Amino acid sequence: MTIRFRSLAELDAVAGQLVAAGSSHSVWLFDGPMGAGKTTLIKAVCRQMGVLNTVQSPTFSIVNEYVTEKGEPIYHFDCYRLRDEEEALDSGLEEYIDSGERCLIEWPERIAGLLPPDAWTIHLEVEEGERILKTN
Repeated sequence: MTIRFRSLAELDAVAGQLVAAGSSHSVWLFDGPMGAGKTTLIKAVCRQMGVLNTVQSPTFSIVNEYVTEKGEPIYHFDCYRLRDEEEALDSGLEEYIDSGERCLIEWPERIAGLLPPDAWTIHLEVEEGERILKTN
């Protein structure tokens, strides 16, 4: 699936499409360069999933836990600061991934060896004022 959008006003509709398309995946990988809008997209995805908490980047905490209006947990990871997979294991990341609950992971390339083969990749890039989102 490829989605192109230019404005933040389109983001909730884009997130709604992702939520519908990715419903069978528990681990979502958000890939893209710094500043592409990964965290902003995750905020919109969480809104579409009915998250009640404030969604913010877990850059320093590595993981934030949110709860949907149905009481379902969603785990949001920012792996940018992780030095290696060992540090990810020390943070308990593997237990979250193995839980079967929804895990939204930014900078997944830092922990590539720990990711399940059925993880869903959402690649975000910026081109000429337009954001291009591609999924596997």
